[in-house]
Amino acid sequence: MSFIEISVLVVFSALGWLWLDSLKAREIAVTAARNACAADGYLLLDDTVAIASLKPARNDEGRLLLQRSYDFEYSDTGDNRIAGGILLLGHRVIMLNIGSREGSNVYTLH
Repeated sequence: MSFIEISVLVVFSALGWLWLDSLKAREIAVTAARNACAADGYLLLDDTVAIASLKPARNDEGRLLLQRSYDFEYSDTGDNRIAGGILLLGHRVIMLNIGSREGSNVYTLH
């Protein structure tokens, strides 16, 4: 195999890994949003989250991981949409922002 073929194989392998890793992280974010909404008596709208940002970041041990930020919408009455957010570092939920219009509940998990 030539250098170009090996390079193409490595690039496609890395993209495949990123795609599968992102699917797992998204599922973790959906579960966290669903559980937080259920615990506070809210309705998770569209039953999904949307990626807002993706960047490299270091954890407490100095290991380089992907930090993903997800946005979602929920409702406290069923007639409105309120924005919420989740921050993941690797596959660990670091922060979850959910609350009513009066005040926002930010859960920081470490």
